[in-house]
Amino acid sequence: MNSGIYEILDKIKAKPGMYLGKASVSDLFIFLVGYKTARRELSIKLTDQEADFCENFHSFVEKKYKLHTSNSWAKIIMLYCHHEKDGFERFFKLLDEFKKRDKSLDGDSFDEMLSVDNIQSQLELTGI
Repeated sequence: MNSGIYEILDKIKAKPGMYLGKASVSDLFIFLVGYKTARRELSIKLTDQEADFCENFHSFVEKKYKLHTSNSWAKIIMLYCHHEKDGFERFFKLLDEFKKRDKSLDGDSFDEMLSVDNIQSQLELTGI
């Protein structure tokens, strides 16, 4: 069974104008922030899938594009798209990849990947 957030995202993907006014990754981001805020204000606990999305999607997008920033995942996506609609479509491609990802790799933060100790370990493993 899909979680609430994924059911809503499926509906938004099918009819973005009905939920967002237009197909826009920035508007989608604001919608999802509102969704999370409403659940918190109403004391409705996030499902495991919703918590996974909220806690890990941003870092997934950072890793995908090999950068680290305090900007939102929507802004990261827009760095590579010229139009909001393109960003909207890219979001759903990334979401599909995110849902299929190997969750055991979630603990590897971007900072950990770039740490001196990790780089030295990788060099030792390769014999360099």
